Amino acid sequence: MARDSEDTMIDRIPDSELEIMNIIWEHEAPVSRQTIEEAVAAQRPLAQTTILTLLTRLAKKELVSVTKNGRSSEYTPLIGKEEYLASQSRRFIERECGHKMSIFASALAGGLSKDEIEELRALLASEE
Repeated sequence: MARDSEDTMIDRIPDSELEIMNIIWEHEAPVSRQTIEEAVAAQRPLAQTTILTLLTRLAKKELVSVTKNGRSSEYTPLIGKEEYLASQSRRFIERECGHKMSIFASALAGGLSKDEIEELRALLASEE
């Protein structure tokens, strides 16, 4: 699922496509089109043709691979959710915080509860 480099930036996925990616990430790969359609239907009405268009876009962007299984297709993510979120976080810090993690951390810490700060500390300590 990983890209060539940890530093590779992944373009932002538009919200409608990200909704589909989240469904794919939530299920064990490969995920059938029917499973995706059912999951979308549970959230909001969306035409099958629209779902197929979104899946086609994700495949063209090389975010999912498509495998034909009889008359249906199955989709496997080519990037992980954590990889995508890490890339978008780096992009945000670069763009909005002028490459300064301290600005981001200060803004983040201002909106966290004491429990969330402790959870963050534990996470950071485990990464060292």
